[in-house]
Amino acid sequence: MAHSRPSLPHRSLLRTKSSPNAKMTTLRQAPEISVVVPTYNRFDTLAHVIPTLLAQDLPASEFEVLVCDSNSTDGTAEYLARVHAEHPNIRHLPGSYTGRAMARNAGIDAAQGDVVLFNDSDILASPDLLSRHLGHHREQKNIAVVGLEVQVKDLEDYAYKRDHPQDRGSLHKPTRKTLPWLYFLTGNASVRRDDLLRVGKFDEDFTGYGHEDLELGYRLERAGITILYEPNAVNYHCQDVPHDDQKEKMKLAGRSTVRFYRKHPDFAVQLNLGMTPVSLGLHSMLTNVPALLGFFDARAAKSKFARDLVQQYYYVSGIKAALKEPT
Repeated sequence: MAHSRPSLPHRSLLRTKSSPNAKMTTLRQAPEISVVVPTYNRFDTLAHVIPTLLAQDLPASEFEVLVCDSNSTDGTAEYLARVHAEHPNIRHLPGSYTGRAMARNAGIDAAQGDVVLFNDSDILASPDLLSRHLGHHREQKNIAVVGLEVQVKDLEDYAYKRDHPQDRGSLHKPTRKTLPWLYFLTGNASVRRDDLLRVGKFDEDFTGYGHEDLELGYRLERAGITILYEPNAVNYHCQDVPHDDQKEKMKLAGRSTVRFYRKHPDFAVQLNLGMTPVSLGLHSMLTNVPALLGFFDARAAKSKFARDLVQQYYYVSGIKAALKEPT
């Protein structure tokens, strides 16, 4: 695991090395917020994400973007080198990361900002995303901020929902002020760097799909961090995962649920993550009546209820498989 860099003064002016004959030193301002973006072979979307981060309503000196790249082979490095030549606040951090947790931790370690905002390589930012997050951190300490992550299928859907706010949809009412750890989703979440270091950053043993962010949110909440909801901090998650692929991801998420619970044997974890006798029993019923499962699976393309039910079945399949494995 990478070691933390020495702490920097808040928005300090740092002196650069000068020649002995120089009469005055050059000053530069440290960024106030660092955006951490894990990626692996996502150049197709990253090339659209980076311009939205560069188009923020903050001065470039006040933020940086750290792309934590698991040694992509699709032209990501070459693209970022070109961008960095014109925009030095875009930094490429390649490494042999074992998952998103390790990649994000590398970004936390390298961050120069007092606040760290987590974004992903397929999530496009609104122009005021960073300033909305910073507004809360400037006013309060001991907080995390979660914004509105809008789901879009493609770039056309992104453009439509960007321009038609009434059709974006949301998990939460816009009047909601705080969230529990269950909604600490790191596609649009910010925390002070010192608080991340205090609770131990992401657990790098979460190498599969899912829950490394929720588990961090759980620890932040237990450490006294209040998770605020800011519905005006908007970004757009551009993905359209086929049903069969989503079933496999849900099995991996189920395995991550067991890891979460074994680390924190708390009934609230069981209840919130669907690891209950009821869900396990319903899974057994569908397993014993495969024709019924097939009935719902065949209708998943047209029925949200059927799709959600089948994907939940595979999620619990992952839970059951992991429970059979030794601790």
